[in-house]
Amino acid sequence: MEQAEIGIIGGSGFYQMKNIENSCYIEVETPFGRPSEKILLGTIKGKQVAFLSRHGIGHRLNPSEVNYRANLFALKKLGVERLLSVSAVGSLQEELKPMDLVIWDQFVDNTFKREKTYFNRGFAAHVSMAEPTCPDLSGLAFETAKKIGITVHKGGTLFNMEGPQFSSRGESFIYRKLGLSIIGMTQAVEAKLARELEFCFVPLSFVTDYDCWHEEADAVTVDMVIGYLDKNVENAGKLIAALVETIAEERTTCNCAESLKHSIITNPDLIADETYKKLEPIIGKYITGTA
Repeated sequence: MEQAEIGIIGGSGFYQMKNIENSCYIEVETPFGRPSEKILLGTIKGKQVAFLSRHGIGHRLNPSEVNYRANLFALKKLGVERLLSVSAVGSLQEELKPMDLVIWDQFVDNTFKREKTYFNRGFAAHVSMAEPTCPDLSGLAFETAKKIGITVHKGGTLFNMEGPQFSSRGESFIYRKLGLSIIGMTQAVEAKLARELEFCFVPLSFVTDYDCWHEEADAVTVDMVIGYLDKNVENAGKLIAALVETIAEERTTCNCAESLKHSIITNPDLIADETYKKLEPIIGKYITGTA
């Protein structure tokens, strides 16, 4: 199977990756079902990348319908170690303006319809989510964004709502008063699964609007969001191209590659052969195959 060093997940409006050379679409099967879309493989600045449209080309899937486990597992099978997650978000704070980039470092996950772990049905593991993003990759993304002229904010807390409806004004006021930074519908689940897969994970959250708490801004509409989406997609493409070029080949300065090392709690002797085979790309380096 083809391999890639870096995975890119495109969010709303970001359905295709430009400037990928020697590219082709491939289908990747997973034990968790089909990914949202075929995966685009190719090179950027000489590095192998894999691009996946989170909602499918043409935006066929709402946030609750996305098969997050299949999406990330497919990238794992391709050899991905770094994951750049691009998403459109609403701002809950005045200083986070439309078209700004937020590289958050904490989240509150309020979703309830989604599969959020690879470990269940007789196999338990508990990864730490105290620091849900890769500090080194986030720092590199922050510096790279500044260099190419994107207004960027490092840190903050994402509130991950279920959706697909936007917030009521009452909800928006509550989220804002809690001190939350931005609101979105996708990235918290990806952060959790990325930790189980031992990815270096960085969220690239582009603000499309002030959430409806803002008294002087219009209520959120699809037309408004799409207008800023188009501008943000252009910035996201530029940032990813510049960021990919600067990412080091080896992961030596963060602990992301060992996030499962002390997290598996189930006695290996009790893991069913079928379960081991399914999860071998994740657990193979820690547990040998069962008899």
